[in-house]
Amino acid sequence: MHLLPSYKGRHTTPMTPVEFIKKWKAANLKERSAAQEHFLDLCRLLEEPTPATADPEGEWYCFERGASKLTGGDGWADVWKRGCFSWEYKGKHKDLQAAYVQLQQYSVALENPPLLIVCDLERFRIHTNWTNTVQGIYDITLDDLHEPEHRQRLKWVFSDPERLRPGKTRQMLTEEAAEQFASLAQRLRARGHTPQVVAHFINRLVFCMFTEDIGLLPNHMFSRMLEHAVQQPGEFVELAHDLFRAMQSGGRVGFEHVEWFNGGLFDTDEALPLDQHDTVQVLKASRLDWSDIDPSIFGTLFERGLDPDKRSQLGAHYTDRGKIMMLTEATYPYQPL
Repeated sequence: MHLLPSYKGRHTTPMTPVEFIKKWKAANLKERSAAQEHFLDLCRLLEEPTPATADPEGEWYCFERGASKLTGGDGWADVWKRGCFSWEYKGKHKDLQAAYVQLQQYSVALENPPLLIVCDLERFRIHTNWTNTVQGIYDITLDDLHEPEHRQRLKWVFSDPERLRPGKTRQMLTEEAAEQFASLAQRLRARGHTPQVVAHFINRLVFCMFTEDIGLLPNHMFSRMLEHAVQQPGEFVELAHDLFRAMQSGGRVGFEHVEWFNGGLFDTDEALPLDQHDTVQVLKASRLDWSDIDPSIFGTLFERGLDPDKRSQLGAHYTDRGKIMMLTEATYPYQPL
């Protein structure tokens, strides 16, 4: 990627980490009053040029860059630097996830910057945005700025964003998850379960992980169930029965409400027994970021670990990404932000 010219230190008065931290811990300004001054102070701290210094015409680096939203209408990115980032400010203790969703609405109109950054004056959250890579998220607090490595990471945001590019692609992450399920499937078949039953059960596990990571199963319910089952493996089947039954028709699991998931994947509440080793492996897989895993190639990968002679039959049982999205959208229809 072509990097923009460096203007290190030009026309800026350096600011020490102690000065920056002290000032912005004490500040109680609203977002609109504070955002640009906060950003200018950050430039001083990192010895980076301010937008007007680097780009007096405001063509590739500026405050208040206008952009069209994906859902229609126009908005503004608080700061934008071509080939580096778009940046959204919120007031102290505001919802940074909401700010990130807002930035996503602008990203195409802002030439898909590799970094999407949200900040509430006390926290910086850097989301990587490269195509076909697993998303990386870097959280930096005011107190973290005492440490040179955190200041360096923020400096890369301005001058060398490639340093923050994740090394793992979505395909690599998908293959890692699929191989774990392939070995689980082989063990389940060795215990006498048919390939079709194994494939259907694994589809349920995959679906639970995916829906948990996009927020449709509340409060990490599936992962919490697995954590308990690791300690009490004999209870896995009963716990899974309860969850699958709730997903089949809607209901409660403990104090948590679970929506109805249409589509036939949870046509019964049947679950296969897992021993402690199995449950540890599934828990490990659940801790991957399933919002970055592409289920569309998952079937082929884990079917390799089932039975090569049964692949055509298993294909009919595989729940691909399209079906997963149909199920989730039927449960929670998409609402434009």
